[in-house]
Amino acid sequence: MDISGRRVLVLGGSGVLGGLIAEELAKRGATVALSGRDRERLESAGSRISPAAPHLIADLTEPDTPRRVVEWAAQTLGGLDGIVNAAGVIGFSTLAETDPATVAEMVAVNLSAPLAVMGAAIPHLAGGFVVNLTGVVAERTVNGLVPYVAAKAGLSAALRSLAGELQRDGIQVLVVDARPPHTETGLAGRSISGTAPRYPEGLSPALVARRVVDAIAAEETEIPAAAFQAAGQ
Repeated sequence: MDISGRRVLVLGGSGVLGGLIAEELAKRGATVALSGRDRERLESAGSRISPAAPHLIADLTEPDTPRRVVEWAAQTLGGLDGIVNAAGVIGFSTLAETDPATVAEMVAVNLSAPLAVMGAAIPHLAGGFVVNLTGVVAERTVNGLVPYVAAKAGLSAALRSLAGELQRDGIQVLVVDARPPHTETGLAGRSISGTAPRYPEGLSPALVARRVVDAIAAEETEIPAAAFQAAGQ
């Protein structure tokens, strides 16, 4: 797939990984719009792409916001060829110790919102692509992360089903399930419950961003954790 000239919406653009993926796409000739919840970080990410990179402050868990963000991007960019979902929240506590509101937030951000965005975006994306970062937890369970694991694994399963739906309906959309291992994005330090355990040093976010964009260009449908580790060797 030729990335040059593609019009791409990056969700979670205020995060480290989302911002780097947006930069990598722009370096390869894509026109990028960013959405995120943190105004200061989002504006900073946009300025690294170009002084006029369009960005929209939005909370995708709010009613109708996924549709509104997709329509904004399509109008702003003059169409839409791809979406990359790099948004996410995490919490570190056992299920019994996690209050229901926190469970609901993790499911909303990590599963419900991406599904709503994809549902709104698909009519715009013929011949385009959808990328979701589900993470290594979609491949193996991790203690103390039950709601997070459930949401990310559910999203990974949904992507496989979506690919089948689109093929059946004759809609050409590349669906990419990216599952990087622990990456040094700082997300663990912004957990919404509990405290992150001490992890070994994670992957470089820049490496992960490049690998994701390489996968889009190569039309890969999934990037398992081992593929990211191999890329860093």
